[in-house]
Amino acid sequence: MRKRAQDFGLEFGRLLRGRFNAITDVPGVRIGHRTVWSDSPRVARTGVTAVIPGEGDIFETPVFAAAHVINGFGKSMGLIQLEELGNIETPILLTNTLNVGLAANALVDYVLTRHPDCTSLNPLIAECNDARLNHIQTRPVGRADVIAAIASAQSGGVATGAVGAGTGMVCYGYKGGIGTASRLIRLPEATFSLGAFVLSNFGRMGELTIKGQTIAPFFPEWDSGVKRKRAGDRSAL
Repeated sequence: MRKRAQDFGLEFGRLLRGRFNAITDVPGVRIGHRTVWSDSPRVARTGVTAVIPGEGDIFETPVFAAAHVINGFGKSMGLIQLEELGNIETPILLTNTLNVGLAANALVDYVLTRHPDCTSLNPLIAECNDARLNHIQTRPVGRADVIAAIASAQSGGVATGAVGAGTGMVCYGYKGGIGTASRLIRLPEATFSLGAFVLSNFGRMGELTIKGQTIAPFFPEWDSGVKRKRAGDRSAL
């Protein structure tokens, strides 16, 4: 597993971390990735990530859910029914912007193989755009990748960074990708696990702060653009 913030002595907040400091510390939640990485015929730095939000068959036993849109600039699928009924009935898929439809189609296939009498389904897909590092127009994520991501979903430690849907993401001008964390909320009657899972692909260089400290002054050569990758250069990372 790659090193994480706590491995460098960085602590955030006062609550205790869960065992794996991951969303999988929430009982029943599992994560699976499928990374698509190639240089021919076009550069591919992309993938798909599956979040299984509960135990058992989610279609048969949907889990409670809610959604909040911050800026409305996404191409997600399935949020209208989620907000209307307050539940999730499929795995949640994360992928790149132009693969939302393909991922949804594969997810419908996945459910129909298990529930052939199904006549209505709300596939839940979220996305970020990885066109800076990935030739997104080729849409290399296919049905087999979606099925593989779901099949590989497991509890315990979660692969983070440039993996699955996070493979081609950029955050604050640096490498973005998959992130996760968990905290324990201890009440008199019980202890609860709160998990977070992020596909990071946002922000401008110079805006990144860690514990109140702006990072840009520590990397002036990057901030000035000397080593900055030009838009459209998908050859590295």
